Parts: sequence; C-alpha cells; structure tokens
Amino acid sequence: MIHSLADVQSTNIGEGTSIWQFCIVLKGAKIGKNCNINCQVFIENDVMIGDNVTIKPGVQIWDGVTLEDDVFIGPNVTFTNDLFPRSKNKDFELKKTIVKKGASIGANATILAGITIGENSLIGAGSVVTKDIPENTVWFGNPAKQKGFFNDNKELIYTNTNDKIS
Repeated sequence: MIHSLADVQSTNIGEGTSIWQFCIVLKGAKIGKNCNINCQVFIENDVMIGDNVTIKPGVQIWDGVTLEDDVFIGPNVTFTNDLFPRSKNKDFELKKTIVKKGASIGANATILAGITIGENSLIGAGSVVTKDIPENTVWFGNPAKQKGFFNDNKELIYTNTNDKIS
C-alpha cells in the first residue's frame, strides 16, 4: 500500500509493504517485503531496506545506509553518511552504514557515518553512536556505551545494575 500523499519514485518495493503519507522514496531505493514506512520518512537512492522493517516518522535514510531484515528504527532517528560535512564539498566521501538483522534503534538516536550496528543489538533512545556495535548488546547514552547484552534465552542482562531502565 502506497498512500496517495506519498511521493514514491522507486519501483523496487516488496509485496505487503506500506508507505504512508508525506514520504519520499527516490528512484534507486530498494525496499523489501512487509515493511512499514511511517509518515514523513525520506529514503534516498543508494539505500537498501530488508524485509519486515519498521521505520517510524521523521527519519531520513541517506545514501549508503543498509537496514537488514527485521530492523526497527524509532521516531526521528538520525543517520549520517559523511564524517566531515561541508556545503558543496567536492571531496565528499560516502561512508556506508549497516544496521544488521533484528537490531532496534530507539527514538532520537544519532548514528554516525560508517557504523555497523550488530545483529539483534539495541540502541537506547537519544543515544549517539560513534563506533561499531557488537551483536546482541545493549547501548545507550551520549556517547553510547555498552550497558548490557542479551543471553542465549534473549533475556537482557545489565553489566551494571545502576544502568537498569525502570
């Protein structure tokens, strides 16, 4: 389903994907099956989005960003693709960012360019991610620091009980 108020130029969109009002999806973007792209999302050309991905409102997915299957992107998450942004920069160097399968990023988190967020990891709301995140770990803060991990039973284990979110 593509809402009538969305501007979707890409034809590479999987079956069962919903793209809501006021979204812009550029021609080169690839979006998988059963995704939910909420309102007011911008998706640039060199973007790959897997199956069963949820992107909440107010997110921009810039060139060089890949979201693998089953990823959750919270409202107003900010991705970047340039470590040294300048207006009309002739030396622009695109840095690719990968969010691995099953990872979740909380609202208002900022993800610096060139980062890999590991499989099934969790980034807390408002965090600033400045380095690669290992799989099955929990990070939050500014800058984001590891606060826990998921054990084999998918239970959250905090590395310090003072870090628990109540």
